[in-house]
Amino acid sequence: MVLKYKCLILDHDDTGVKSTPGIHYPSFVEALKYLRPSDKLITFEDFVRYCFNPGFSSLCKDIIKFTEKEQKYQQAVWKKYTESTVPDFYELFAETIQEFKKQGGIVTVVSHSERSRIERDYSIHCGFVPDAIFGWELPEHQRKPHPYPIKEILKRFNLQETEALMLDDLKPGLEMARSCHVDFAAAGWSHSIPEIKEQMKLESKYYFETVEQFNQFILCK
Repeated sequence: MVLKYKCLILDHDDTGVKSTPGIHYPSFVEALKYLRPSDKLITFEDFVRYCFNPGFSSLCKDIIKFTEKEQKYQQAVWKKYTESTVPDFYELFAETIQEFKKQGGIVTVVSHSERSRIERDYSIHCGFVPDAIFGWELPEHQRKPHPYPIKEILKRFNLQETEALMLDDLKPGLEMARSCHVDFAAAGWSHSIPEIKEQMKLESKYYFETVEQFNQFILCK
């Protein structure tokens, strides 16, 4: 088997694992109820829209305007949820990544989840830890959508831009890949909001409705 790309740069939440409905959104609601009890709650659909554009960090800092103390509280609630719940991978995703690695591919993860959670999820579901992980524990200027993670991956594994593929379900991953001249594929299997689907289809080099489509593409079936 000849792989189309030597390296996969994978998002984690709602690309590899099903996490926003059961972890990220309910933890955010719990924090918001405590910090802004008089505010109208953000719906799940609007939460996803904000995470798509301008991104979760901007939602907290620029839209809701959490103080630094409030931000720490929100993160503490989020950590409570992520510690207690191991999300499932999407059907066929773990098998796809396992086969890609078996064929000599490099598996990396760039996510707004923490490294420890990503290592846990991959160890449980895939039986290995990714070759590189760039998570929420990094300083903000080194997190997605900043180009640092991709540039570091290319340098660390001696790769050309054309040898890596970024897979993500939301715009911050798209913007990061674009800034680094790396091909981008949209994980459409987690999309339920029409305007997000349409924008990702329009702006991505590849758009996969299902994990099976991604599987067949990346493994050249």
